[in-house]
Amino acid sequence: MKQKIRFEKNIKDNILTVLESAEVDPGVILPLHEEDYELDAISAACKEGLDAFLAIFRRRSFFPTRDLSEKLFANAVEFFADPEADKLVIDYNDIDTLPGEEDFSLEDDDVELDELLDEDGDTKEDEMKEIDSEDDTPRFTPEDTSEHEN
Repeated sequence: MKQKIRFEKNIKDNILTVLESAEVDPGVILPLHEEDYELDAISAACKEGLDAFLAIFRRRSFFPTRDLSEKLFANAVEFFADPEADKLVIDYNDIDTLPGEEDFSLEDDDVELDELLDEDGDTKEDEMKEIDSEDDTPRFTPEDTSEHEN
């Protein structure tokens, strides 16, 4: 999943706002979550190291993976070192964490859904009739009160 994490400093109110967005469809990015931190505390944690940063940064409502957290920390150190910077956008694609995996895409637009779902590519009417041969009529009749006496 492709994600965008945006850091925004509000020096006047001493707040760091972290906004998380994700690509839900190709080209469609939706905001997922917004979290506020005390700017001085998170800046001091960046100076102490990754573990101190994660102790403050990770919360029950916002708990990024270790890979993403390390990338956020590395960018945050540079971001807080520059007093003029007020916004930072970090792009993250979790496919990068899976070596050898590639984005899934269909090469031919004319692929039939049945071809994708069938293991052998052959639909047999006999198999369909066998599955649907049982009677689906409910067995309960209004005179049968044995299970519904109370």
